[in-house]
Amino acid sequence: MTPDRVELSQEMLLAALGESWSPADVSAAADLLSGGEGQFPSGIRSLPSDLVSAVQRERLLAAMLRATAELGYREVSVQDVLDRAGVSRPTFYEHFENKEACFLAAFDTAAARLRKRLEAAADEGEDWRRRLRLSLEELLRFVAGDPDAAMSLIVDARAACPPALERRDALLDHFAACLDSMVRAEADPANAPSAIAAAGIVGGIEALLYARLNRGEADDVQALLPSLMYFAVLPYEGHEVASEELALAAR
Repeated sequence: MTPDRVELSQEMLLAALGESWSPADVSAAADLLSGGEGQFPSGIRSLPSDLVSAVQRERLLAAMLRATAELGYREVSVQDVLDRAGVSRPTFYEHFENKEACFLAAFDTAAARLRKRLEAAADEGEDWRRRLRLSLEELLRFVAGDPDAAMSLIVDARAACPPALERRDALLDHFAACLDSMVRAEADPANAPSAIAAAGIVGGIEALLYARLNRGEADDVQALLPSLMYFAVLPYEGHEVASEELALAAR
């Protein structure tokens, strides 16, 4: 049975393609390419060729994330990606050398999207605990709302290839550095926390999400927020202050 094709909304394409194209151009390209079966409809020639190429690339990236989430990286073939993207094999190789290159590009795109969302969420907080809470809320929203990307970032990158594992480690290091920086900005310099604490917290959260995603339990991850906040605050503020995060959930 042929798998369902990925569907990219105009909003998703605009976010991915930046401000290089007007909303009307992006929407027109997405509509024309949606039923391609690997063939360009005649109307596609009225659009700029580099816009068409950019949209096709985004479809391939989304299809790679979907195929990997459904089959696991090691079982995915280029044909699995083509089936979900609805594009031709020559189109794939215009953009990527092989399956690994496509997966790494998809990982990078998803990771950048996650970093941007978490940074925007954290900017709304007035102190480190509030910024952390907003960041974790957005993280859990990302996992529940985009499980294909979450599976690649958290699960499949571990077993995909050495460059993917390096990217995963760099992403975790980035989030640990962000947490450490937030806490240090408000900490007494004489009692500055160890950077190991932030690394342990980020690693623990990632391990929990890994287990949930492996069991197909992405839908209810947002209920984890109070426990994750307790876990994250405990090393810095102790049990009494960390317990306030659990109390927030009971209100």
